[in-house]
Amino acid sequence: MTVIDPDTQATWVPEAEVDAVDETDDMPLSTRLSIADTLTLGNATCGFLAVYFTTTGVLIPHLTGSEDGGMTRHSAASAVMLMLLASVFDLFDGLVARKLRSSAMGAELDNLSDLISFGLAPAYFVLVWGMVSDDAYQRVSVVGAIVVLLAVVLRLARFSCVTLRDGVFQGMPSPFGALTVVSVVLLGLPFVPTLLAIIGVAWLMVSRVEYPKPRGRLAVAMLGWIVTSMALLAAWAFEAPGGELLLQSACALQVVMGAVIPLFATARRVNAFRDNRREARAAQLP
Repeated sequence: MTVIDPDTQATWVPEAEVDAVDETDDMPLSTRLSIADTLTLGNATCGFLAVYFTTTGVLIPHLTGSEDGGMTRHSAASAVMLMLLASVFDLFDGLVARKLRSSAMGAELDNLSDLISFGLAPAYFVLVWGMVSDDAYQRVSVVGAIVVLLAVVLRLARFSCVTLRDGVFQGMPSPFGALTVVSVVLLGLPFVPTLLAIIGVAWLMVSRVEYPKPRGRLAVAMLGWIVTSMALLAAWAFEAPGGELLLQSACALQVVMGAVIPLFATARRVNAFRDNRREARAAQLP
């Protein structure tokens, strides 16, 4: 009940109601977007635009019989460039969040954006590839696309629930996995080897194989690799001399890195285990 003071005409509110009002006022602060969250939303936007370019520039012209080789190249290159740009946003939103701050929505926004850019976009790219390729196996390509999408969904869900030791990911990170899947498609191999390679990448994303987190020099190297990949995509799209060969070489290198990088992490872990055993044995000696 509200009581009015006749002298001041002020409204007296019970303490419980005051606490409730304070909590209500504080709630918007926890949902206010930070700079890191804005970068995360840029990640989601890039993923959506990648789907848009894949649809309007590759799929629709194929279905309507109005294919233009140059336009298809430009649209495919634009879609992949947007996935690369999404990975840049994903790289920097984590760095900014650690340096400044992130809202209470930060982790959820990051997972949802990653699902769009590194789950839906590459899976859709695989699906459209299966529909427009010369030896088209549309139904089989649907299976490959679903496997990629589910692998990213499972990986992101596990990432939210499992606590790992600092400095490593368990399984291939979804941005790296998405770019590796797209690289496999752009290599232009026969349908069956391409599909098997795509499924292999999806398995790596949900595996327990360890990958190092991109920090310090590794983050700089990754950013340089992304910029180089964008330049090669542009050269391929505009049919620059040697552009296709350079792009295929870069795609092959991306696939090789996906398979080789965890070997270094495994070797480092084995060496650390051996060093710990040696130290334990040395401590036991009289």
